[in-house]
Amino acid sequence: MKMLKIAAVGLVALSASLAGCAQTPGEQRALTGAAIGGAGGALLGQAIGGNTGSTLLGAGAGALLGAAVANSSGPRPGEPEMCRYRAPDGRIYIAECDERYYRGGY
Repeated sequence: MKMLKIAAVGLVALSASLAGCAQTPGEQRALTGAAIGGAGGALLGQAIGGNTGSTLLGAGAGALLGAAVANSSGPRPGEPEMCRYRAPDGRIYIAECDERYYRGGY
């Protein structure tokens, strides 16, 4: 059991360190999703199976699922970035980001 805890902590630390190496926001999102999914899958696998094999299987499946969900939830390449704005009447709307948004002059 102690070896399993050490392996789980090592897996989480390795995933977190790899998430910092990503070059684009999409890669960062996918690696973060894989890290969170892997940790959750490892916990779920241990709770269901109670042995090392089920923990590792849960971690692998969780990492794959987490990366897939995170990758599919982001903006598509080539699409304009969308921002949320508040109209003068208080209504919130979503539109393509304006350069003034990034400079704080909106």
